[in-house]
Amino acid sequence: MTTVLKIGGSLEADPARLRGLLAEVADGAHGRCVVVPGGGTFADTVRADQIRDGFDDAEAHRRALDAMSRMATFFCEQEPRLIRSIEPWTDDAAACIWDPASLRAGHPDIPESWDVTSDSLALWLATRLRARLCVLVKSADAVPEETPDALARRGLVDAAFPTFAMRYGGPIAIWGPTGRVTLQQRVAA
Repeated sequence: MTTVLKIGGSLEADPARLRGLLAEVADGAHGRCVVVPGGGTFADTVRADQIRDGFDDAEAHRRALDAMSRMATFFCEQEPRLIRSIEPWTDDAAACIWDPASLRAGHPDIPESWDVTSDSLALWLATRLRARLCVLVKSADAVPEETPDALARRGLVDAAFPTFAMRYGGPIAIWGPTGRVTLQQRVAA
């Protein structure tokens, strides 16, 4: 079974932690693993460009996917044993970094707005791969017993995250700098 491991772009600011996580993935510490890169400073540039140039959210979404692609390249440069994969659902590699370039043309399950970031895309991919676990590596900690809704309300994840979490239905963990927390999912009645 696959683990989806989203590594936030904010980890650029903690290169030792980033390199350590990527080495763990390459060493097989998490079994079959697909890394979802955050957009990091590349996505921050898209946000600034949108404010300056006034393009719509759909264009911003496509540019944010490009930012994730650039981060995928950066992650591969940090850990050359990892491969970049556009379609990890057809890839037999034990460990890879997902490049979401194929989503640039749009997907009916994914709204094209800032409500969907790499956090929700990690859950979308986990659903598609039927992953055993979806982990979000963050530069901030989650609180034990926190729900996807609570995380979205306080801005640790994007606004669409609770919806994508319900679709996924599997275990979700947040790995912050000082702790690892498994989220409490609301059970649909």
